[in-house]
Amino acid sequence: MTIFEGTRPLNRKPNRLISQKSPYLLQHAYNPVDWYSWEPEAFDKAKREDKLIFLSIGYSTCHWCHVMEQESFEDEEVAKLMNEVFVSIKVDREERPDIDSFYMAVCTAMTGSGGWPLNIIISPDKKPIFAVTYIPKKSIYQRVGMMELIPQIKDLWEKQRNDFDSLGDKIISSLREVSMKGDELNEGTLHDTYEQLFGLFDEKNGGFGNAPKFPSPHNLNFLLRYWKRTGDNMALHMVVNTLIAMGRGGIYDHIGFGFHRYSTDSRWLVPHFEKMLYDQALLAIAYIEGYQATGRQEFENTVKEVFAYVLRDMTDLNGGFYSAQDADSEGVEGKFYVWTLEEVQGVLGENADLAIKIFNIANDGNFRDEVSGKSIGENIPYLIKSIPELALELGMQEDEFKQHLESARHKLFTAREKRIPPGKDDKILTDWNGLMIAALAKGARVFGEPEYELAAIKAADFILTKMRRQEEGLYHRYRDGESAVPAFLDDYAFFVWGLLELYETTFKVSYLKIALELTEIQLKHFWDEDNGGFFFTSDEDTEMLFRKKEFYDGAVPAGNSIAMQNLLRLGRMTGNSEFEKKAMETGLAFSGKVSRSPAGYTMLMQALDFAIGPSSEVVIAGNPNKGDTKVMLEVLRHAFIPNKVVIFHPTDEESPEIADIAGFVGDLKSIDGKATAYVCQNYACKLPTNDKEKMLGLLKLS
Repeated sequence: MTIFEGTRPLNRKPNRLISQKSPYLLQHAYNPVDWYSWEPEAFDKAKREDKLIFLSIGYSTCHWCHVMEQESFEDEEVAKLMNEVFVSIKVDREERPDIDSFYMAVCTAMTGSGGWPLNIIISPDKKPIFAVTYIPKKSIYQRVGMMELIPQIKDLWEKQRNDFDSLGDKIISSLREVSMKGDELNEGTLHDTYEQLFGLFDEKNGGFGNAPKFPSPHNLNFLLRYWKRTGDNMALHMVVNTLIAMGRGGIYDHIGFGFHRYSTDSRWLVPHFEKMLYDQALLAIAYIEGYQATGRQEFENTVKEVFAYVLRDMTDLNGGFYSAQDADSEGVEGKFYVWTLEEVQGVLGENADLAIKIFNIANDGNFRDEVSGKSIGENIPYLIKSIPELALELGMQEDEFKQHLESARHKLFTAREKRIPPGKDDKILTDWNGLMIAALAKGARVFGEPEYELAAIKAADFILTKMRRQEEGLYHRYRDGESAVPAFLDDYAFFVWGLLELYETTFKVSYLKIALELTEIQLKHFWDEDNGGFFFTSDEDTEMLFRKKEFYDGAVPAGNSIAMQNLLRLGRMTGNSEFEKKAMETGLAFSGKVSRSPAGYTMLMQALDFAIGPSSEVVIAGNPNKGDTKVMLEVLRHAFIPNKVVIFHPTDEESPEIADIAGFVGDLKSIDGKATAYVCQNYACKLPTNDKEKMLGLLKLS
């Protein structure tokens, strides 16, 4: 396994970053730039020496972060200038998402766009005065270079400091959030969300919008709920077409499994090759729900392959999940993943023709270089048709075809493993682990795979033993034996989501209890008493100039969206109406902005869909060791019933632990000694039943 560390050039001493744990910071530990991490010492030095701060934010698998390091931060000439003019601070955006979120908002406000590397020049009191993303060493194509920028900034700081101070104050003032409340979100908002997604849908290629094209799995989860609510088959069509296109495209690694970050083209063929843990988790959930809704074997296969990749390559021996795998190897993006025709023939010999047809391998390559537009003789394996369709086309039985395909894939994978692999960011983040725990728990439940359940349990136990703060709450990051950085909203919300899914898979009450405990901590330290919703940072944090709220569902959904969903579920599971009240206040807190463009908030829309209903609480009372109980639970697990909570009342116990949390279940007994389902919907309960078909009928599924 290749882990990111600083590479030590000859005769160069390490800078301060050598003592850090972040793989991204360690990449820069031998730069000639006199880097600091985000620490009081850096700001004290800036104030003492009356210097500006060059704040550079990125992450270990960021391609353009690598480019800028090689061009500028490794360059002695640039480093000398930086050291003379600035106090330079390097930040890992994944380790410190609070700093990244704050200054990304600054960059967007100042320039109209953002991205990484994110470079902000700030005053010693942290006020922004200049923002930009990638900076070359020297100016090119109207993009200012480091060698020209630094002297200009120095001169302006010395001669026009008052203007800088005024600019910083204006930017900060513009970012302070005024009330975002509007009218209460309602069913009409759900319809508006659907209409906006419909307008963006790419009928030919699947997905939404044009290149570059991102997976956006929460769009698909929302559309499945909309289809369930309205019966609109176009909503289902958009989901199915997109899942098929992504799963067959080059954005999916058909040799080693797992999804790359996004597609640079509209066809899902040429990816940006990095792999992120959160993409694997969120896409797995989309494919699981797609399978529940349609029963398509293709979707089940994709889920199982994604999990195979995560458990093989992204899992720590102690159970936590690593963060990411780089796009680059040997300094070239995608080199590890692409193939020439000769390479495929060399690995597979006389059996190569079948793989060449299946994976669309071409002599001159199957994609064109982005810059030159020319074919470069390299191939990204991808599929055009499903396995049954390919088998039929090639005149083979499906089972025989699968054997040949797996044999070829395995040989190609073995050969690929001999290449120099992309670096791996092995830090363990509570929030992203929460997403993967949720995905594995759902996968275990739907597919009956004990391996997934055990992996989810092991990861949850890792967080609970390694990443809990002694005083209260959680840590955000673990690496190399060290837990650090007090947790953010996303850590609590995403991990609680994972615990709720784990409870509904295992029915171990301990996970539900911990979910409640962490939710209370979240409410205590993150809730906005004045305007509702949750701040991203705790009330204990004093490092930022003010506390922000995140509610846009981007590549990773917003903590507020997941928190709203969690509060609704916990309210229904425990009978605590205060949780549901806080959930509705969360939606209302952002309703003014959300209602204008709800397609940007599709995870929040899923919570709204649950809140509006119909939603159900299902209590199964029965002996967990008896077949009728298992059958009753099994039919619940296979069906696509998104807006429900399931509670299990073990009737073989005199004082079941679940009654301490959900007191109402104590009176719900099994009837005639058989497994019994109690279904409540929209605050009204139906008559209990021993019949699984009647239970599904009460849930309006039969």
